[in-house]
Amino acid sequence: MALERVFADGPAFVPYVAAGDPSYEESLEYVEALERGGADAIELGLPFSEPIAEGPTIQEAVVRSLEAGMTPERYFEFVADLDVDIPVVCMTYYNLIAQFTHPDTDERGPRAFAQRAAEVGIEGFVVVDLPAEEAGPLRAACDEFDQDLVFIVAPTTEGERLDRMREHVSGYVYVQARLGVTGAREDVSDQTESSLARIADWDVPKAVGFGIKTGEHAERIVAAGADGIIVGSAIIDIIAEGHEDGDPLAETVQRVESKARELKRGAVDGATSRVDAEN
Repeated sequence: MALERVFADGPAFVPYVAAGDPSYEESLEYVEALERGGADAIELGLPFSEPIAEGPTIQEAVVRSLEAGMTPERYFEFVADLDVDIPVVCMTYYNLIAQFTHPDTDERGPRAFAQRAAEVGIEGFVVVDLPAEEAGPLRAACDEFDQDLVFIVAPTTEGERLDRMREHVSGYVYVQARLGVTGAREDVSDQTESSLARIADWDVPKAVGFGIKTGEHAERIVAAGADGIIVGSAIIDIIAEGHEDGDPLAETVQRVESKARELKRGAVDGATSRVDAEN
């Protein structure tokens, strides 16, 4: 599927931000800054009022976005307004997909959501709370509209559930580096290598997320075998700090872009380290 191209030329840096945080206009600036900083794709959060998988940083981003007026249809308008050339992946919760009604056809549910997403150029989905056993309708819609369906593999995912994910996944697999909720950490989880080893024979790229904060973290994750890194909280922390302190937008945008460059550089260095170790 289409998203695999993101990983074709080396390790991919895939940042996450919540669309509309802290405002529609500022959020557009931050996403575009991430592309300038080296992002290869963007996981763009469609905020849901009960983000059960998220830590405090992303929960607060979701609240800011919702308070600023973000809705599913506004989200699609946001994607259409983005001036970026990298793929956009919608990260959300299944309730919003199941309840969505297409504004032109009045069709409701996964097919309507995938169609509307395709109309604005969204190339794939990460649905945090969608069990692989119940993914059939969305998988079928993704196939119809040429989109990818990314699954999150936790350190505890195994057996039949892991097999079912393998059947449905496309684009890349999101490897959860540690148990718990999202959030930047001071260290790299020792579960990363074992998680990657369990899916080593899957024929899709493996991108590791949860807890990556620095370029050094990114380097270590890629050196351990990841095809890419997914980073959310470390970026959202910068956005939140700038918003809370009332800093000029241009300054916060520059900090976001600089953090993106640091993380992308770390991922590239990790690939170099891995090649050196193999030789």
